[in-house]
Amino acid sequence: MTAQAHDHDVDELCQEGWDRYALALRRGHLTAREAAQAPCAAALGLLRPAADGGDRLEPVAPDVALHRLLRASADRIAGERRREERLLEAFASLARTAGGPNAPAGPSAITVLDGVDRINRALTEAMAGTGRELLCVQPNVHYSDARGRRAQPQAMSRDQALLDRGGRIRTLYQHTQRHLPLVHSRYERLRGDVEARSLDETTDRLIVLDRAVAFIPVDKDATRALEIREPTVVGFLATAFDRFWRLATPMYPVAAPQPSVNGVTPRQRAIAALLIEGHTDAVVADRLGLNVRTAREHIAKLAATLGSGSRAQLGYLIARSGILDREE
Repeated sequence: MTAQAHDHDVDELCQEGWDRYALALRRGHLTAREAAQAPCAAALGLLRPAADGGDRLEPVAPDVALHRLLRASADRIAGERRREERLLEAFASLARTAGGPNAPAGPSAITVLDGVDRINRALTEAMAGTGRELLCVQPNVHYSDARGRRAQPQAMSRDQALLDRGGRIRTLYQHTQRHLPLVHSRYERLRGDVEARSLDETTDRLIVLDRAVAFIPVDKDATRALEIREPTVVGFLATAFDRFWRLATPMYPVAAPQPSVNGVTPRQRAIAALLIEGHTDAVVADRLGLNVRTAREHIAKLAATLGSGSRAQLGYLIARSGILDREE
C-alpha cells in the first residue's frame, strides 16, 4: 500500500494505520518509508520522530496516545455543540425579527414563546380539537418544584383530550426515569393509546404534534421555547424521534429487561461510551440523569469489572474490551 493509495482523511485511523502503529510498538520504531504508507498514524500523534534525529519514527505510549485522541474528540464535540448554540441563537433572532411590526400577515414558521404560561397556552391551542398524534421527549422530567406541579394537571388534561379523540401518545424518557413513581402514575391515569420507551441519553425536550408543529426549548430552564411550523424542520425532528424510538427500550405498557453483558450493565456501557469521549464525572452524570456520586459508583464498578487500576488505564481497557461494540 502506498501513500497515494491511502484514500481517506488523515484525521481518521484506518486498519493500515493501526497495523503500522502496532508494528512500531513491537519493534520500537518504523522507518520513515514504512510510516509514509499510512500517514494517518503520524498525523494522529501515534508516531513521532526518533529522539536521535534519524530517519525513524517511534511509537507514542498507548495510554498517552489514547488520552490525546480522546481530548481531540472532546474538542470536536464541544465545537459542534457551540455551533448548534450559535445556530439556535441566530434563528431565534430571525424569528423575533420576523415577528416585528413589518412582518407579513399569516402564521410565522418559527415563533419565540416567552414565559411558561405563554408556552403552555401555545401547546393547548395547538392541541385543541385537531391533535391526533403526540411525540414527546422528556429528559429528566420531575415535578418536584411548584411550577412543575402546577403544569402537571394542565398537561394531563391536554393529553387525555387528545386520547379521547382517538389520538396516540409516544414518549421517550431516560433510563433513570423508568421507576419514578410520578412517571408510572401518569400512565396509570391516562386512558388510551399511550406508549413509553427509554434510552440512556435523550435530546433536550421535544414535542411534535401531528408532524406539523414542533416545540423545542431555547434555554436551560425551559422558560423560552420555539414553536416551529416549517414543514422541513418539523419533518426532520419527527424522523429523528422515530429513529430514537426504534433504538429505545419499552417501559410502558410492558417493560423490557435490560440484561448485563459479561458483567457490564447497560448503564455502565453508557458511562463507558461517555468516558471514551473524554467527559468528566460531572458531565457523565448530567448526560445520563444521575447524581455525581452514583455515576462514580458505576465507574468504580466498571473499573473493577475490567481490572483497571487507573482512570487512564480504564479508557484503554474500555477500548480494548469491545463492550461498546456489543448489542444489548
